[in-house]
Amino acid sequence: MYVVELLSITGLLEERMRRQVLGHGRFNASYIVMYFGRLSQSGSNPYETNRTASRNINHPNFNISNVDNDIALVQLSSSVTFSDHIKPVCLAAAGSVFGGGTESWVTGWGYLQPNRTQIPDTLQQVMIPVVNNSACAKAYEGVNISITSNMICAGLLNQGGKGACQGDSGGPMASKKDSLWIQSGVVSFGMECADPKYPTVFARVSPFQDWITSYTGSNPPGFVLFSAASNFGSVPSLLLLPLSLTVSLIPFSLFLTS
Repeated sequence: MYVVELLSITGLLEERMRRQVLGHGRFNASYIVMYFGRLSQSGSNPYETNRTASRNINHPNFNISNVDNDIALVQLSSSVTFSDHIKPVCLAAAGSVFGGGTESWVTGWGYLQPNRTQIPDTLQQVMIPVVNNSACAKAYEGVNISITSNMICAGLLNQGGKGACQGDSGGPMASKKDSLWIQSGVVSFGMECADPKYPTVFARVSPFQDWITSYTGSNPPGFVLFSAASNFGSVPSLLLLPLSLTVSLIPFSLFLTS
């Protein structure tokens, strides 16, 4: 059995700059290492395990000009055993609705400030509400960026102060439905960290259900239909999310102003 994780292609491109680059825009998947159960970059992580990647699969319709279809699959070299500290997150099924205001949690290791001088040692989390696509499209029309149905936006519009930042690209955004955490998005791009004018833009997971299952075959991930009318839960345990933590459009990190 193999575990397949979601990343953004921009996240893979960001990682590529730190790894060996191969010809024609390709790179060796074995240079990708996924860590599970990690909470601290320098401290003890007694429940941590890791896997290399056997291959990565970029979406064939990825459009670099407006970062549409910014999603990729990473197949691990071997399966990961789930435990009380390492658990899977469900994926939003086709037809899921994350209405404006839906509480969404983003996790990552990216920069803490827009000047890119502070990197966290401990895994960060932040709750930001979904911004509906029409409001997000209006925000980005001034910089000539099209927000498509394959994208989902979140942030504190007209307020700022919380969001993703450089270094968070490819990380998950998830919302809670009953006892389940459902991944709605993959960190893709933005203008500045937690900018009040521009929400963070994520690849929307739900439109890609058929594409994902075409590669997972007989071992598909758990897709769950999410409705905006669902009850939103409290602060998640950091270890509930299987993280793939690996542009001005900026490839993003969590950012919280003091």
